[in-house]
Amino acid sequence: MRIVFAGTPEPALPSLRRLAASGHHVVGVVTRRDAPLGRKRVLTPSPVAALADELGLPVLKTDRLGDDATAAIASWRPDLGVIVAYGGLVREPLLSHPAHGWINLHFSLLPAWRGAAPVQRALIAGDRVTGVSVFQLVPALDAGDVFAEARYDVPRGATAGEVLRDLAEVGADTLAGVVDAIAAGTAHAQPQRGEASLAPKLALADGLLDFDLDADDVLDRFRGTTPEPGAHTTIDGQRLKILAAMRGPDASVPPRTIRLVGKDVLVGTRAGTVLLRSVQPAGRGAMPAADWWRGQRVESIEVGS
Repeated sequence: MRIVFAGTPEPALPSLRRLAASGHHVVGVVTRRDAPLGRKRVLTPSPVAALADELGLPVLKTDRLGDDATAAIASWRPDLGVIVAYGGLVREPLLSHPAHGWINLHFSLLPAWRGAAPVQRALIAGDRVTGVSVFQLVPALDAGDVFAEARYDVPRGATAGEVLRDLAEVGADTLAGVVDAIAAGTAHAQPQRGEASLAPKLALADGLLDFDLDADDVLDRFRGTTPEPGAHTTIDGQRLKILAAMRGPDASVPPRTIRLVGKDVLVGTRAGTVLLRSVQPAGRGAMPAADWWRGQRVESIEVGS
């Protein structure tokens, strides 16, 4: 089949590589425009754009799939559209343009966690099992019939970044199987079953840790917001990023209080402690939590202030 691929961030790369190496023909790649990155705000191609260039594939950079984009994609005469984390909506008439429409690789077991941040929201909610779904794209948000899915047991302590990296590989295999089945005429999609939940995009405020909760709940939010938008707390109005943390030992530390217990930098919660391993104070680089603590020269610090 002639395939047009739409994607932008790094988790889309395994799928593009897999399709480009398959017996199908990737006739073009759609991705979002170059974005300013780093302190100097240098315009940088998306990871998908960079890989497409490496593979010698035609690239269309656009943040909106309007009339011009539709015409450009139509000129590639695709049989199937494949979308993996593109970051924009596919609407009519583009939605119906390829003979087989568009299929989408989504990083959850639908209908759970429809939306832009399924992995992050699943971890924040404490889910211990997630997965991927390949479904037929329809106008409603992530609501199309599902061709295939694969379950994934979340490793203990894994962050959203780590889980998404694994799911990208699992999803590439699942997606490739569906594409082959569509080409062979053997693909069958089933309506989604169960109660839907939503996974809207995270904002910076979603990374604020509430140490008045139990330690397990604090760590669920930490894992779900790492690396983006970034887990953090505040001290005297200044943001302290929490880069690495884990369940701490039993210790008498009041909620929202940081203390050194033995060699451990611990934060008390409603039940249990959180052990800080790596932090980044405002205006400084990442450092071991123990090194940061030695510079405080106090017995305890209240967070959330």
